[in-house]
Amino acid sequence: QVQLVESGGGLVQAGGSLRLSCAASGRTFSTYTMGWFRQAPGKEREFMSAISRDGSSTNYADSVKGRFTISRDNAKNTVYLQMNSLKPDDTAVYYCAARIGIMIVRDKAYAYWGQGAQVTVSS
Repeated sequence: QVQLVESGGGLVQAGGSLRLSCAASGRTFSTYTMGWFRQAPGKEREFMSAISRDGSSTNYADSVKGRFTISRDNAKNTVYLQMNSLKPDDTAVYYCAARIGIMIVRDKAYAYWGQGAQVTVSS
């Protein structure tokens, strides 16, 4: 089992950048595929990005491709989401999630979730 804690959210102007971090507990972080999702008010939770256990493979939603970058540091038990060129439509609560197995975009495939970090982008 793994516990996840996000940090780094906040308020930023359109065009700005933020980096989210997700710290994982436990000694088996490197065995988990990690993902980032977001949920805006009144909308369903949507996939943003995923990264393989060793960080060699990544996947992005079309809406953030070229603007967001996922990475991980297994020595620090942390996964990151660098968000650049932010838009007001990026406003949401961002969640990191972990699963055993390959990268998958479906949120229900992830067994472990953080509490979420609010990102607000002003116009």
